[in-house]
Amino acid sequence: MIRFGIAGFGLHAVRRLMPGFALARNCKVVALSRRDSDKAREAARQYGIPHGFAFASTEELCRCPEVDAVLVTTPNACHLQDVLTAVAAGKPVLCEKPMGMDADECRQMVEAAGRASVLLGVAQVFRFEESTSRFRERLAAGDIGRPIFARAEFSYPGSGHARTWLYNRSISGGGPIADVGVHCLDALRYILQDEPRLVSVVGRSDEGSGDVEAAAAWTLEFRRGTLATVLVSTRAHYRTPLEIVGDAGVLRADDALNVERLVKLELWRDGHLVAEETVSNQLAYAKQVDAFAAAVEGREEFPVPGREGWQNQIILDAAYRSLSSEKSEPIPVFADDAGRQSL
Repeated sequence: MIRFGIAGFGLHAVRRLMPGFALARNCKVVALSRRDSDKAREAARQYGIPHGFAFASTEELCRCPEVDAVLVTTPNACHLQDVLTAVAAGKPVLCEKPMGMDADECRQMVEAAGRASVLLGVAQVFRFEESTSRFRERLAAGDIGRPIFARAEFSYPGSGHARTWLYNRSISGGGPIADVGVHCLDALRYILQDEPRLVSVVGRSDEGSGDVEAAAAWTLEFRRGTLATVLVSTRAHYRTPLEIVGDAGVLRADDALNVERLVKLELWRDGHLVAEETVSNQLAYAKQVDAFAAAVEGREEFPVPGREGWQNQIILDAAYRSLSSEKSEPIPVFADDAGRQSL
């Protein structure tokens, strides 16, 4: 049983992580940290964590001998230091997405973990959903032929959101492109088993979005030719549709990426629904932490290592360059196993 400490225990931990740990089979939460000591102690009481394991900093959490692995859920600007702190303490660390504020921060994390021989993963939870797995399997099986178009969306009404730091670029690194666009991007990379080479982005901000975008539309050109669109917003209704259009059919699902409701996948050919299946993503968060626990124990490799978070951030950086330049921007890729990048 792997014992996790959650660094930056907040809304995400309450809404998603703790329910996931409650369903996990091989790990549990034994400690947490929050900058506000009173809130840390209150959260510990709420979840039955002993008083002595509610800490005021990631450093204190990482010094705790009862903690086998650290899950970093602090605001994005804190990820680099928190991951480096865990690595320095020899603790395997699973970092929330987006992994860093820019690709250079991710490089530092990956290289530090490599030098210390410490396991580093990124919490791209949609890789553990049944819906994304079935999209990937059906596509690989040739159910829709060669993928021509792909579309992923993620929007939610963010006005008045408790995470006010999302509207401060110096803390968040960006708006919905970074917050939920990274989910769409990672899902497309995983399903298509391909990498984008070019990105073009237009975005809009408003009076309530601070110094970040409130909505954005991306176009991605993948290396094997698939053209994809990603639509993200913190102003629209909650929705997460996903669709892949091939030369022999269409695979689609409404709210494909959600973890709360059943997802119906549909296969269409020649305008007719020819197959459908219903799947549940309820166990995605549990599967994610159990998979990391298995990797900590050395039983299997974690399927989303830190390099995947780094590659996602390289693409996010290019997306923000495009948003600023109003031009298409090339996307660097890793050139070799040492983690160097080139065009």
